[in-house]
Amino acid sequence: MTTFANYLDTVLFAVFPYVAMVLFLVGTIHRYRSESFTYSSLSSQLLENKQHFWAVVPFHYGIITVLTGHIVAFLIPRQFLLFNSKPLRLYILEVSALIFGITTLVSLLAIIARRFTDPRVRVVTTKADWFLYGMLLLQVFCGVYVAIFYRWGSAWFAASASPYLWSLLKLRPEIAVIAAMPFAVKLHIVNAWLVIAFFPFTRLVHILVVPNQYLFRKRQVVRWYRRPQMARS
Repeated sequence: MTTFANYLDTVLFAVFPYVAMVLFLVGTIHRYRSESFTYSSLSSQLLENKQHFWAVVPFHYGIITVLTGHIVAFLIPRQFLLFNSKPLRLYILEVSALIFGITTLVSLLAIIARRFTDPRVRVVTTKADWFLYGMLLLQVFCGVYVAIFYRWGSAWFAASASPYLWSLLKLRPEIAVIAAMPFAVKLHIVNAWLVIAFFPFTRLVHILVVPNQYLFRKRQVVRWYRRPQMARS
């Protein structure tokens, strides 16, 4: 039984990550070259906007904040642990991360409910969309669950998960620490690789072509030259 568990850990945490990354790279490049028109979020905002706004906007704020925290802890784990060495800063970071995590979870549930309840939006929702929403829901739920029941996640992520991720990049996977983690943490990690592997086949590809230039360009002045009566007619 122990041998099988060790073998499964090796497959999930030392082999599957590379399979996921290869699928991500090859799939995104192939889709961009062969189906560039689909390289977008395929937004349904024109079909229904009110629920869309109150669900999608909080989701983006929440998920971007949470992902930023993960990336920072991955890139500079020592500085991250040094920041957490002060209890007050650790408490503030943990509470803030939990708030944004719950915001992401609630808004994602609102997005899924919108897809179910609005007939026009439901028609344009594909099987790939439902599969993606299922994976994202599992991922966010596991993250919130871990944050609540396995506290100080920001600290042990930098101390344990970050070295594991760096070992993958160095092509020398070190899975001993991850193999000893609770089931919820393992599920969170495996599902993250699954999302990465499925990434090229979903609307998530719009992340790679987001129009960042809109954040830095000069303001545009729009003038109405036609007479109001002619416009209404």
